[in-house]
Amino acid sequence: MNRREFLAGSALAALSLSGCATRGRDVAASGRALIKPPRLKPRALVGLVAPSGVVTDATIQRCVTNLEALGFSVKTSANIRKSWGGYAGPVRDRVDDLHAMFADREVAGLWVARGGSGAAALLPHLDYGLIARNPKILVGYSDITALHLAIQRHAGLVTFHGPGAGATQGEYSLIHQYAMLMSPRPSYRMGGSPLNQERGERETAFKRHRWTGGVAEGRLTGGNLSVLVALIGTPYAPVIRDSLLCLEEVSEAPYRIDRMLTHMHQSLGLDTVAGAALGVFSRCEPRDNEPSLTLREVLDNHFANSPVPAAYGFSFGHIAENLTLPFGIRARMDADEDAITLLEPAVA
Repeated sequence: MNRREFLAGSALAALSLSGCATRGRDVAASGRALIKPPRLKPRALVGLVAPSGVVTDATIQRCVTNLEALGFSVKTSANIRKSWGGYAGPVRDRVDDLHAMFADREVAGLWVARGGSGAAALLPHLDYGLIARNPKILVGYSDITALHLAIQRHAGLVTFHGPGAGATQGEYSLIHQYAMLMSPRPSYRMGGSPLNQERGERETAFKRHRWTGGVAEGRLTGGNLSVLVALIGTPYAPVIRDSLLCLEEVSEAPYRIDRMLTHMHQSLGLDTVAGAALGVFSRCEPRDNEPSLTLREVLDNHFANSPVPAAYGFSFGHIAENLTLPFGIRARMDADEDAITLLEPAVA
């Protein structure tokens, strides 16, 4: 069985089981329920967008090939080949592409080509009312954290922190992503990747660690640590009180991670979360011959005395075996078993 047949079969089996800028409503402050986008169906048309870093023709082709291998048809955004320095075009063009894809009645969901940098500049210009009136699945991670947090807060839409279209996903990632996006279930458990657990035996970045055991429940939020921290003080920062806070990072020195977590604690109240699930912090150890705490020492400093369940090494981050996390959905984290269970369907 080839990759396309496997994925199409998995999807069908899963299914058988079951502009002007407007800030929009502040869902976090109102306490109103979030909007769930319609589930994806086999052979659905999905839109490929680039809200962050510039993309090449080769990257676009890889994204299209990957999405077609998942069984979808693909529509590329009008300005996707533009560039402005290292960004995928000027802010206005990237905003127009997002608005056009959300407004297009034929497009069932949006997949981001890549992360990089630059998504935060779009936030004041997004029409959150348009997005709320046209709820669709949005998938991406890393710099796309900015879009997830702003859309969750001001459009009230559940979005999906997971592998972008350009990523090469393993079977673990694909199975969980298909089940979440295409087959709504009353609850859904996502345990750790066996491959990541095996890598944890020889690679520090993947080694699991539990600071405070137990089970916690709350709404999923978070994403890339540095992108999240950059939103603090803006109208787009998340409300993390009583949430299940999911954080990951890549290529940041320990002292910078320490500074960001300190800022989170002092501004958002890092100790007010219901639980902390840290993914894999890739390439975050100190440089050779540089006086520094290790990544583990920095994280211990912030989480060793956590009054709520807190653990490191969950299967998400800048890694191949990468879970898709639906931000805004109620979930349960088991710090002892490296598991996150969704307590409601992520899609309608």
